[in-house]
Amino acid sequence: MKLNLIVGAGALALAACGQSNDADSTAEDAVATETAAPAAPATPAPQAFVDTAAASDMFEIEAAKLAQAQGASDKVKAFAAMMIKDHTASSDKLKEAAAKADGVTVAPALTDKQKMDLDALRNAGDQFDTLYAQGQVAAHTEALTLLQGYAANGTGDSLRGFALDVSPIVQHHLYEAKKLP
Repeated sequence: MKLNLIVGAGALALAACGQSNDADSTAEDAVATETAAPAAPATPAPQAFVDTAAASDMFEIEAAKLAQAQGASDKVKAFAAMMIKDHTASSDKLKEAAAKADGVTVAPALTDKQKMDLDALRNAGDQFDTLYAQGQVAAHTEALTLLQGYAANGTGDSLRGFALDVSPIVQHHLYEAKKLP
């Protein structure tokens, strides 16, 4: 990456030779843009947040049921039991928070990606534990980003409170998922 930036900066500097200072600043801007941190995802509207959080809980519960039935390791099965317990509790908390928010309802529905991920788990065979572990890291990383973002920038006290309350639990899940086989 550093080599690409150096080569790119050198090429831009050579291209700028003999041009005005505006070209020099354009080259500097191009290099700065490549090294800038990615923008934070936009905070979803309350209903979109609830829909995404509800789908996440539903996915975790369904994937955990598969893990309990198809998982090979006791560690995967224990993690799955924790997912069912904690995400059922999270779903209940989300329903309570949504009931206090104006015009927000909870109607969990899996996304197409979540449906495909569950199908892949159903057909994973001997690779179930590995695929489940990878999916749990990805799903909990995504959920944690959603929750932390909403806790920091979302609207509605009850929904922000839910996000604040559930974030540490999801963070713990992510930590534990990374230790799975």
